[in-house]
This record gives sequence, C-alpha cells and structure tokens, in this order.
Amino acid sequence: MTSPYGQSPTAPGNPAATPAATTPVLSIITFVLSAVAVLFLPIVFGIAAIITGIIAVVRKERLGKVALVVAVAATVLGFVLGAVVFAAMSS
Repeated sequence: MTSPYGQSPTAPGNPAATPAATTPVLSIITFVLSAVAVLFLPIVFGIAAIITGIIAVVRKERLGKVALVVAVAATVLGFVLGAVVFAAMSS
C-alpha cells in the first residue's frame, strides 16, 4: 500500500516508520543507585548498581559502560567513607 505521496508508510527511509530511540532506563537507575550507595549501605545499593550496570552493558545501552564504572567507583567510595566514619566514631 502506498500513500498519496508515493512512499509506503513503512518504507525504510520514512522517519515515522523507524522505532524511537530507547531511553537508557537501566543506566539511569544505575546512576541513582550509585549516588545512594555513596552515603547509605554501599553493600546493598552498590551491588544493586553494579548488577543493573552489567545488565545495561549487556543490553548495549549507550551509557551502560559509563554507568557500570560509576557504580563500581561509588561502591568503593561508599565503603571507604563508611570505614572513615566508623574509625572516627570509635576513637
């Protein structure tokens, strides 16, 4: 079926026929979990951020690799900050 303009509505060159770019939802969730892991329970939120980051990389989201690196760094930073605060409170 062709449109009155000579091109079918599902033609490859038709921008309306191409699917919209997907939003990197898992990468965004990873960034949020990473931010939370710096301050609160890095063992829980950091591991959740790393897992969602790995899934984002597997799904080839455009921010997946960056989100995974941020998740690992935020988890390590959360552990270091927790150790510093614990050491300061115990002395």
